[in-house]
Amino acid sequence: MTPSYLITGGMGCIGAWTLDHLRRQNKQAVCFDLSADRHRLDLLMHETEQAQIKFVKGDLTDFDQVKAAFEAHHITHVIHLAALQVPFCRANPVLGSQVNVTGTVNIFEAARQTGVSHVTYASSIAVYGPPGDYPPGLLAHDAPYHPRTLYGAYKVTNELTAQVYWQDHSLSSTVLRPYTVYGLGRDQGLTSDPTKAMLAAAQGEAYHIGFGGRQQLHFASDVAQQFIEAAEQPLGGAFAFNLGTPPVAIGDIAQLIMQIKPGVRITCADTSLPFPEGCDGTELQRRFTKVYQTPLEEGVRQTIAAFAR
Repeated sequence: MTPSYLITGGMGCIGAWTLDHLRRQNKQAVCFDLSADRHRLDLLMHETEQAQIKFVKGDLTDFDQVKAAFEAHHITHVIHLAALQVPFCRANPVLGSQVNVTGTVNIFEAARQTGVSHVTYASSIAVYGPPGDYPPGLLAHDAPYHPRTLYGAYKVTNELTAQVYWQDHSLSSTVLRPYTVYGLGRDQGLTSDPTKAMLAAAQGEAYHIGFGGRQQLHFASDVAQQFIEAAEQPLGGAFAFNLGTPPVAIGDIAQLIMQIKPGVRITCADTSLPFPEGCDGTELQRRFTKVYQTPLEEGVRQTIAAFAR
C-alpha cells in the first residue's frame, strides 16, 4: 500500500510546514481541517505545488467525518496537529475540550478501527507548571504534569488517552511537546510574538514582544520534519518527548533581529511566561537517529528574509 499521511490542522503553522515537507519528499499528504484559509500555505507553496496535496474540509469533533477521511484516503500515517490554542480554550472551554480532547479521541479511535497502528500528535510545554514547581535547570523528560491552563489540561488528557490506547489496543503513539515555535505562518497563540517581531522587522517596523525571560525556540521547519520522523518510526509504546534546544533570552532574540535588520527597534517585556526556561531533549536524541535543530541565528535570518520576499 502506498503510504498516505493524514495531517490534521494542516492550515496551521506546523501543519503547513508538514504538508510542504511531505510534498517535497513526494509523499501523499492529506490535509484535514475545518478551515479553508490557506494563507499560511501560501507563504510556503505556490498554487501548483499545493495541488499535489489532497484537501479534506472536515470537523475533528465529528467521528464519522474523521473515520471517513481515514477510509477514503487509505491512511497509513497520522500526524495530528489540530487544536485550539490557549486564548481560544480560555474564551470557550466547551469548544476547546471538544476540539482538543474529543477530537484527539476521534483520531485514535478512527486509527484503531481502520487498522492504523501508530499515531503521532502534538502536545505542548503547557502540560507543565511554573518554574517553582520543579528543581532548577532543564526539566527532565519525565517531569510531572502541573498544567495551569485549560489548554495544558486538555493536552495532559490527550497524553493519558494515548497511554490507554497502547495498553488496551497496542496502538502506539509518539507525542512531541514544542515550546516556542517560530517561522513563517506562526501568527497566533501565546508565544507567537517573536515571529511577529521578525515580520515587523522585515517590514521595517518596530515591535514589542509581550514577554521576556528565557525559553527554548524551535524553527517551524524543524518541528514539522521531527513530526514526520516520529510518524515514520514507531517506538512500540506511548512515548512523549520534549524538543531540546538551548534556552535563549527573549532580549537576545530582540537584539538578533535588530542585528539582522539594522534600523528597526524590537523590545520585550520583563515578565517571563509561567513555564520553566527549557526541557532536556536528551531522550529525543537517544531515541531518534535524526533530530532537526537549525541554529537560531540561521532560522531567524531565513524567517526575516522569507517575510521580506
